[in-house]
Amino acid sequence: MKILVLNGPNLNMTGIRKKNVYGAETLEDINRELKEYANQKGIDVEFYQSNHEGDIIDVIHESKEKQDGVVINAGAYTHYSYAIRDAIEAVSDFTKFVEVHMSDIHQREDFRKISVITDVCETQICGLGKDSYKRGIDFLYEMLKKKGE
Repeated sequence: MKILVLNGPNLNMTGIRKKNVYGAETLEDINRELKEYANQKGIDVEFYQSNHEGDIIDVIHESKEKQDGVVINAGAYTHYSYAIRDAIEAVSDFTKFVEVHMSDIHQREDFRKISVITDVCETQICGLGKDSYKRGIDFLYEMLKKKGE
C-alpha cells in the first residue's frame, strides 16, 4: 500500500509559524514520525510539500499512477482552490484522498471554515494537531484494506 502525505503552502513553516495553533515540531519532525507510524502498518509513505498550486496539481495528477491514497493538507488552498479540487476529482477513481488539518478549521476565522475540497475527499479530519495526519493514514489504510479483500 502506497500513501502520499501532501502538504500545501506555508506548511514548511510548521514549528516556526503560530506555534500556539500548529505546535513547535517542524514538518520534517512530523514527517519522520509519520514515516515510522506508517511503516509499522506496512505502508510505504512518501511526502511532498509545495507553496505552488501548479506543483501540487501535478503531484495530484501523478498520484493516479503512483499511490493508492493521499492524505492532503492543502493549507490555504483548501479554502479557494477550485483547481486543486478539480485535480482531486479527476483522479478520484484511481486514488483516494483524505483532507486533514492540524487546527480545527471550523473554529477559526470565517474564511477558514469553508473547504472547497471536502466533497471530493473521502473524509475531513481536523483539530488533532499532527495526529490528524495519523488518523488520515488510518482511514486510508482501513478503506484500502477493505477494498483489497
